Amino acid sequence: MKITFLGTGTSQGIPVIGCDCQVCHSKDSRDKRLRTSLLIEVKGKTFIIDTGPDFRQQMLQAEVHNLDGVIYTHEHRDHVAGLDDVRPINFLKQKPIEIYGEERVLEALKQMIPYAFKENKYPGVPDINLHQIINREFTVEGMEFIPIRAYHYKLPVFGFRIGDFTYITDANYIPEEEKEKIMGSKYIVLNALRKKKHVSHFSLSEALELVNEFGPRKAYLIHMSHQMGFHEKVNAELPEHINLAYDGLSLEV
Repeated sequence: MKITFLGTGTSQGIPVIGCDCQVCHSKDSRDKRLRTSLLIEVKGKTFIIDTGPDFRQQMLQAEVHNLDGVIYTHEHRDHVAGLDDVRPINFLKQKPIEIYGEERVLEALKQMIPYAFKENKYPGVPDINLHQIINREFTVEGMEFIPIRAYHYKLPVFGFRIGDFTYITDANYIPEEEKEKIMGSKYIVLNALRKKKHVSHFSLSEALELVNEFGPRKAYLIHMSHQMGFHEKVNAELPEHINLAYDGLSLEV
């Protein structure tokens, strides 16, 4: 299974509009972060977790030509706003895109692009099929996804385990019973917004504590703001088996 980080930034991305900080003006490409999204390629199938505002740019950069399913963690705009850009895949493959999310998320998508759900659709609107998921295993094109309930402050969100790989973004709390689903993962991805504590995201130290608790072979941190600091400097301070992810990073897991 090949994993590609299409975006590793928080809701404003890096650089932030109008910001004069050193990180936003860094020349290191690893400090340029689009909004968080993940590409999964396995057995000839292609899946995306979250379609943020940068979705079109990310798909072009990764040269993605097919899409067998989109799985959503939650409904915040930095994770869903690019859904309309599945249209070229509709045209290319002459088929709808299969969309997976819990009921609240699917309702938010209907509000965001209502023209895609009208009885008499305007020609060329996104062609999508909605599939409601709950906190129970589900399968997309033969690939099993295990939802992991986490909380983004008070908002319930889903992370996902696929085989030995676990992915959790936009969270600051995971219930103990949900942690059991993560145990044994060889690869773990966690959000780590910044070094300072935050109301709705894990801080760097909180993410590191969780990684130590789960004991994976490798861990990668995502959904980072410019307040985290320079990629090169922060990454050098981390244990060898933990790394800051960056846009375009690919892994075989």
